[in-house]
Amino acid sequence: MKRFERLDQIRRMDPVADAPEIYRLSAAFEFPWDYTRALELALYRTYAVPSVGRLLADTAELTERSQRRYDDTALLLDAVMEHGFAAQEGRTAIRRINQMHRSYDISDDDMRYVLSTFVVMPRRWIDTYGWRRLSRHEIVATTEYYRTLGCHMGIPDIPETFEEFEALLDAYEKEHFAWDQRSRQVSDATLDLMTSWYPRPLAPLLRKTTLALLDEPLLRAFRYEAPSATATSLVRRAVQTRGRLVRLLPPRRAPHFARQNWEIKSYPNGYRTADLGTHPVPGVGGCPVRQVKLTDAVD
Repeated sequence: MKRFERLDQIRRMDPVADAPEIYRLSAAFEFPWDYTRALELALYRTYAVPSVGRLLADTAELTERSQRRYDDTALLLDAVMEHGFAAQEGRTAIRRINQMHRSYDISDDDMRYVLSTFVVMPRRWIDTYGWRRLSRHEIVATTEYYRTLGCHMGIPDIPETFEEFEALLDAYEKEHFAWDQRSRQVSDATLDLMTSWYPRPLAPLLRKTTLALLDEPLLRAFRYEAPSATATSLVRRAVQTRGRLVRLLPPRRAPHFARQNWEIKSYPNGYRTADLGTHPVPGVGGCPVRQVKLTDAVD
């Protein structure tokens, strides 16, 4: 297989009807490392919205059980991508996601915003750091894929196009990004988790490296000191260089899924999708039941 042969395959497919398969080809074959980083950043930036950050701090899941919550989130989202919306594993993953979300008072606006990060951030990351830019087929397919996921999650008024998702994300962040002490706690715990994957002496350097990849509104919302212009340039050029080197490699012949990521550490003996995630009791411990149209969500 030649380097651009899979892209040619994607361009011969219908970006709407074949959206799940196009997304799988893009995320598991063409850009597995980039999608992992982009979706990490997508979820991370939602902490800068105080209503999201405070809720995550209240659950203590990301501050006290960071590794397991990281793993569960990645594995649940990946199960849907790997197996599809209709397959049993995919339905089980969506059911678990819905069971968790229904236990908390999450606004529809926040849910739409989080969904928008899944659509927008991969394109922005890959177009900046990937070995090639996303094709229009991939952009449309990714949008359709997450629109379908959002429908299964019972999210109302989902944007229809990538451009609408992008406008929603930018407007929501401009209006809602703000300093919050509890959101900062969640952010710090996440940065500590990411640096914990490497030898301890590297932690300060890795923290600065991560901050160099964040944009100014995020840094300002969390009140982090911005890295120097030189450090930011070096880090971003290094990640771009990685993309150029990947372009020279042979295309991936086997898919790479989240369960294969070395950062996933909580389940050395395997796991059941149905057991992933938290199991909060609705209405207990300050977790009122979120009103959801059950007809719009997977049972």
